[in-house]
Amino acid sequence: MRIFSGIQPTGDKHLGNYIGGFRQYAKTQELGEAFFCIVDLHSITVEHDPRDLYERTLDLYAMLLAAGLDPNRSTVFVQSHVTAHAEASWLLSAVTSFGQLGRMTQFKEKGDVREFVSAGLFTYPVLMAGDILLYRTDRVPIGDDQRQHLELARDVAERFNSRFGETFVVPEGIYPEVGARIMDLQETTRKMSTTGGTEQGTVKLLDEPDVIRKKFRLAVTDSGREIRRAADKPGVSNLVDILAVATDCTPAEVETAYEGKGYGDLKTDVGDAVVAFVTPVRERYLELRGDEPELRRLLAGGAEKAETEAAPTLAAMYERMGFVARG
Repeated sequence: MRIFSGIQPTGDKHLGNYIGGFRQYAKTQELGEAFFCIVDLHSITVEHDPRDLYERTLDLYAMLLAAGLDPNRSTVFVQSHVTAHAEASWLLSAVTSFGQLGRMTQFKEKGDVREFVSAGLFTYPVLMAGDILLYRTDRVPIGDDQRQHLELARDVAERFNSRFGETFVVPEGIYPEVGARIMDLQETTRKMSTTGGTEQGTVKLLDEPDVIRKKFRLAVTDSGREIRRAADKPGVSNLVDILAVATDCTPAEVETAYEGKGYGDLKTDVGDAVVAFVTPVRERYLELRGDEPELRRLLAGGAEKAETEAAPTLAAMYERMGFVARG
């Protein structure tokens, strides 16, 4: 089985990234041949600081390793180190519908709050499709917020196969059973975000333990006193899901354990559980991030392996679309 997923090196990585992404990556690398990509080309679709991009790319790589990715078992690399990604994006743009891109929810959300909207912000789902399809991916471990983009990648694969011959595997998503969408602790109808969330509602993986506990103590809950998951109780549902993941139990078990208890008890216990849950990752990250030459050495090895795997697919794309091969 081929597995691929990618994440942008923007913003401070948070609890939602860890639950919905990093932990999934570490688990799914055991299922087959895995590729995990730091998608830095996606990060320039909005205004960015070049030095910040550089630092955060290395930050994210160290965080992925700290969260359990093994560069000896998985191919972990930076997107811009493998030029096949940019080339595949252009080729796939020829089989991607303008109308479908215009319907992407994340484009609408991000575009509506910016005075300058880059063409890259509009077309980056095509680049994402190329990221996935280059590796003949079977499964894509992603968060719930990326379902729409994966569906576009599936449509693009099917359209290319139909027009030019069987080239791509049509991938399927792998989503967390619990915690696919971790919400902001203050604005409970919005997902926890690296860039658009509230400061007090975003639990960063590098937050100190006392900061994490305070954020959970101040978490917004809902009217009523019953601790249960429900559509009209997003704040409580979010806390229940987080505690379930952090303590490796089911949401139903959490609800049963808190029958008759108040929100204060739940918030305190979630805070303590999350501290225990993320502290080993934070400590390992700090150890790894201190050795930048080693991080760069490992990334170079990952890029070399990724290039080797992507090259045959890119060559097949060019050949089947009618391009004359060089030489």
